[in-house]
Amino acid sequence: MDVPEQAATGSAPQRVSGFFERRREQIAQRWADAPLFRSVFTVSRDEAVEACKAVVDALSEVALTGRLEDIGAPGFATVRTQLGGMAATRARTGSTAAQIADEVAALRGPAVELLRAEFPDPSTAEAQESVLALTLVMSTLRLVVMETALTEGADLIERQRQQLLEVATPVIKLWEGTVAVPLIGTLDSARSQVVMESLLEAIVDQRARYAILDITGVPTVDSLVAQHLMKTVAAARLMGAECIVSGIRPAIAQTIVQLGIDLGTVLTRASLADALAYALGRQGIEVSRADAGASAR
Repeated sequence: MDVPEQAATGSAPQRVSGFFERRREQIAQRWADAPLFRSVFTVSRDEAVEACKAVVDALSEVALTGRLEDIGAPGFATVRTQLGGMAATRARTGSTAAQIADEVAALRGPAVELLRAEFPDPSTAEAQESVLALTLVMSTLRLVVMETALTEGADLIERQRQQLLEVATPVIKLWEGTVAVPLIGTLDSARSQVVMESLLEAIVDQRARYAILDITGVPTVDSLVAQHLMKTVAAARLMGAECIVSGIRPAIAQTIVQLGIDLGTVLTRASLADALAYALGRQGIEVSRADAGASAR
């Protein structure tokens, strides 16, 4: 028979490569019903089959090179694009890394079954070597998918972290020409950069002449935090806005003095209300309490 002769020709990796080429359609049809593909391609099964064929072609290329255990083999580039994206999609929908690994591992069974069927006697050395080679390349496939999924997951976490930083540092328009950034929590380098960028964008968008940095919610101020504040103040001045730092509590004031930090060039106010009153006063706007008697009437 032709198929057994083809299956027994060449080295084990070459036999596996030829197997992927011959059984491309059958493997793709079986894989399309596997959870990994079925859960992603929910609209059209034909799309799942085509995605499976791309993976089969990639594995055939990997097997042909003989680099069955090398996750850097050129053929795995397609796998990273195809299965890596699918794994990332599964991760975003709540699947754990263990579940994704199991779904990728489940692809091996149908492929091994088809490969064994190509040998009249699956117990021969050629058959066993071929199955071993197929198992190795499928195991490496699992590693590649997990590596890509973890990378995608790390990227997603970083994007979410950046979004949280932006949400945690809102720029508020207090008055015409006056904006404020109420800071709460620890102020590190990454967050300080977000604060500076957000504030400068707000100064441009709002055409603000006064910008208030309120640190009432900042628990501690060290030399690094102070440097960040001064850089932000300097950047705001370059954009044509006067920057005011408010909310310096007694404990923080003592720390700043003990550290020998010079904030002499920075305009400060005790509270956000004082800073706003200053900014309004500089714009010729006077805020006064309503007359008590008038209020009663």
